[in-house]
Amino acid sequence: MTRSSTSRPLISNRPAPPTPQAAPVVFDRALVRQHRTSSAAQFGDYAYLHARALDDLLDRVCLITRDFETCLIMGAGPALADALDHHDARAKMKHIITADLSEARLRGSPYPSLCLDEERLPLGEARFDLIISVLHLHWTNDPVGALIQMNYALKPDSFFASALLGGKTLHELRHALHATDEAQGRAQARRISPFADTMDFAQLLSRAGFNMPVSDIDRVNVRFGNAFSLMRDLRGMGETNALIERPREVPSRDYFLEASARYHDQFGHEDGKIPATFEIIHGAAWAPHPDQPKPKRPGSAKVSLAEALGTQEISAGDKAG
Repeated sequence: MTRSSTSRPLISNRPAPPTPQAAPVVFDRALVRQHRTSSAAQFGDYAYLHARALDDLLDRVCLITRDFETCLIMGAGPALADALDHHDARAKMKHIITADLSEARLRGSPYPSLCLDEERLPLGEARFDLIISVLHLHWTNDPVGALIQMNYALKPDSFFASALLGGKTLHELRHALHATDEAQGRAQARRISPFADTMDFAQLLSRAGFNMPVSDIDRVNVRFGNAFSLMRDLRGMGETNALIERPREVPSRDYFLEASARYHDQFGHEDGKIPATFEIIHGAAWAPHPDQPKPKRPGSAKVSLAEALGTQEISAGDKAG
């Protein structure tokens, strides 16, 4: 890994991140890597969600009135280098390192790169001024643990921004597959990985020790000719099922033909296209620093919200007329 010549900050009193605990093992991490490796050659043709997520994250970087000396971008290899190089945020980022779980997804990167496991990051303390995480944390068994390690790798008062897939992602396909299982008398199989619930990502960032966290959701609807086109794109992205408890038996083509028909009947548009929902949860926060603004102590406000808004305050026992 290439290091910049920037010296480490003198302020460095944070404890080392805890040793990863025995979190519930939901995902087969070897299979996650295999999916990313298998999709590497054609990933550029299917990286539209990742490019959108990276673009939104870089927009956030543009809003910050400072430059960043040493930057780590996780989950964005050479397929997204063009999107990075042509964004206004690139001028604010001096030394860039790209990283991924799969070495194949990093081949050909114009930047120094690092193959790493998000669950056990080989990063030293206070090394980076900026870390950007692009659509990969939803495959970790312990996302809070991964966030703690990324916080540890940031210099004090440095910026973190992340995007991951949320729980509404592929809800149409999930419904069609479950309906097909039921119609054919099959046990309900977990054919799609469960993505993160539509949660307050800011709360997760706070649990990981970040300050001033914020989060929001970008819901993207993509139209496909049929369910087979959708599943082709998911393979091209490396976003197919990696559950430990996934079904090992591959259903017949007839099963998928029925699932595709049910998908169209339930969700299809008049022009014959079908929609697929992708929910991208964004979060941003700062590594802690003593000079950062502190939240006000509850009850310390000198002016009530009602006074500030110019409205009448109603007690809990009153009724609004």
